[in-house]
Amino acid sequence: MRTTHLRLLFGLGALVLFTGCATGDEWQTWKEHPTHFASGDHMFFSTRNREGSSPKVTRQDIAQARDQGWWGKPITVSQEAILER
Repeated sequence: MRTTHLRLLFGLGALVLFTGCATGDEWQTWKEHPTHFASGDHMFFSTRNREGSSPKVTRQDIAQARDQGWWGKPITVSQEAILER
């Protein structure tokens, strides 16, 4: 009985993990790339610009994104909002 409950718990956890975490478009992006981030710079940028916060984008970020081929949801800011440092 205890083993059955553990199996059910693990099965439900796996179901939530694999179905509730990403949209179809997000899964497609994951399938197209072998890693979560294109580089350490990409990871630093993404952790600095969490969803719901006001984006902090520098000209260096833009150049690195282009040169390193970053992927994911694009962050858009006006020209005036791009930071020099």
